[in-house]
Amino acid sequence: MGIAHDVDYKIFGDDIQFVEIGLDYGETIIAEPGAMMYMDSSIEMDTMFGDGSEKTKGFKGMLATAGKRVLTGENLFTATFTNKGVDKKVVAFAAPYPGKIIPVNLPDYGGQIICQRDSYLCSAKGIEISIAFQKKIGAGLFGGEGFIMQRLVGDGFAFLHAGGTIIKKELAPGEMIKLDTGCLVAFTQGVDYDVQFASNVKSALFGGEGLFLATLRGPGSVWMQSLPFSRIADRIYSASKKSGGSSSKGEASLLGNIGIGNLFGSD
Repeated sequence: MGIAHDVDYKIFGDDIQFVEIGLDYGETIIAEPGAMMYMDSSIEMDTMFGDGSEKTKGFKGMLATAGKRVLTGENLFTATFTNKGVDKKVVAFAAPYPGKIIPVNLPDYGGQIICQRDSYLCSAKGIEISIAFQKKIGAGLFGGEGFIMQRLVGDGFAFLHAGGTIIKKELAPGEMIKLDTGCLVAFTQGVDYDVQFASNVKSALFGGEGLFLATLRGPGSVWMQSLPFSRIADRIYSASKKSGGSSSKGEASLLGNIGIGNLFGSD
């Protein structure tokens, strides 16, 4: 018999998705604080230290798992949602920015995967949310996620979120793929992950792809995203600098320097 709660789910939407989780009586889903979209009246919401796995039993266990979450940059607490009603009830969790939600049944991947720190959305109670240190200095220093990534361990479902379109690749033994470090979402335990310097300095400086590329060598599964949140943030930041921070600039290029707010007077 598995440890993690056996939950049902449906994913809605296209580019801005949310996942609806069905819970039988007594079943619990764990989620990042602030991810909940809606829930039935019989769902009871609470907060707890750590991730609700078997390792959180006792005060020392809760403190240890909570500390690991802090190291990965996550909130000290997790939100729990438990069905207290007799019939099956639902609770939904929304993605924080445009992209896709990835359901991962951990037993299909050897009981664990490693993912970037901000990709975790929610999981069945019993899934352990631990830390994965990068053993290679190159991956740790230049991999975009530092030395610490998240390790999800258990025998149930976990739900990840990533930006843009998601693609999953199956790497054969020895097969390697290179990608932008920010485009990596998750990979299975057998994949060898490292970061290498770009082929030449000119391409790195003027090609717009950066100085380093992530390299992943099989065997195993790799999930990649087409639009990392860091790219969205960079574009927004660049646009705000160009506009000089004024809310009236650039509101309508056809009007030149006349802002929409000034078109009708200042009264």
